[in-house]
Amino acid sequence: MKIAIGCDHGGIVLKKACIEKITELGYEYEDYGTYSEERVDYPLYAQKVSEAIISGKCDKGILLCGTGIGIGIAANKFKGIRCAHVTDAFCAKMAAEHNDANIISMGGRITSEEEAKEYIGIFFGSRFAGGRHAERVEMIKEIEKGKRLKETKENTEEMNITVVNHPLIVHKVSLMRDKNTVPKDFRELLKEISLLMAYEVTRDLPLVDVEIETPICKCTSKTLGGRSIGVVPILRAGLGMVDGVLELVPTAKIGHIGCYRDPDTHMPVEYYCKLPVDAEERTIIVVDPMLATGGSAIMAIDFIKQRGVKDIKFMCLVAAPEGVKALNKAHPDVPIYAAALDEKLNDHAYIVPGLGDAGDRLFGTK
Repeated sequence: MKIAIGCDHGGIVLKKACIEKITELGYEYEDYGTYSEERVDYPLYAQKVSEAIISGKCDKGILLCGTGIGIGIAANKFKGIRCAHVTDAFCAKMAAEHNDANIISMGGRITSEEEAKEYIGIFFGSRFAGGRHAERVEMIKEIEKGKRLKETKENTEEMNITVVNHPLIVHKVSLMRDKNTVPKDFRELLKEISLLMAYEVTRDLPLVDVEIETPICKCTSKTLGGRSIGVVPILRAGLGMVDGVLELVPTAKIGHIGCYRDPDTHMPVEYYCKLPVDAEERTIIVVDPMLATGGSAIMAIDFIKQRGVKDIKFMCLVAAPEGVKALNKAHPDVPIYAAALDEKLNDHAYIVPGLGDAGDRLFGTK
């Protein structure tokens, strides 16, 4: 990656620290000035950095002025530039993950060298989440073309989904997408991702105080309390996610729900349902690698609720916006966790880009 960096006199001191961080990260850079504290006009340097990115000479950019505001405003006047004014670590992360920003701007008079280095590391280390955020970036591009956006029900609805895009998960999902990945590796990757995702899915498990004695002294510590976990895979592909969750929560009980998608209607058909006898007293995590139309997930959760279960979460590997919206509408109380939110469904109701039929790839069948 090659970074374009530019500043006015208000950002000249901070620019040195930024270049140090860029070099530390192993990236190339192009310094577009200014090179002294002599007073200059920031729009000129916003133009130089923006043109370097638009032309493809550089991949992303950093702009600095006294506050980071003016130079960022100037950069955003150039078509194709999405400059985010970064004032804290969260803004740096969201600029990359939600806005696909290609430039960040910071203020030499309000941001310390240590803070700037932190923000740069976070911004360049984060990845665009895609999904609904990609749709919004496309809307920005439409505005650049002079088009007026039309408000529709679809683009005003917020999808209730948590995309667990830890770098290790993103990397492993990419390996699973590869059509050359053999079933053995596919199974191992699915288990590993399921374990990693389970950390996020179980983040809100309740804790209770307990008295323990360490080798040093007695103290009050915390341990898990309250509801136990149940894992319910949707057969057959969901079976590949169970071992990963069990490795993290070995005391979880397992249920099974069987349903298949009718090849003509693309609708789910039930053929089996068996849950733990105390399912209604547990937090049930429904697992299935793919959330495509949402039909199977909706049917599975219907079955579980009919048996008195109140606390349900849904965990998948790859989701399509259509499936997320359908599940949100049918079961708005059920949070969705996914490793990736993909672009759309194709005419055969397969997720694009997806990873093909997860069951076939998992078990080596056709």
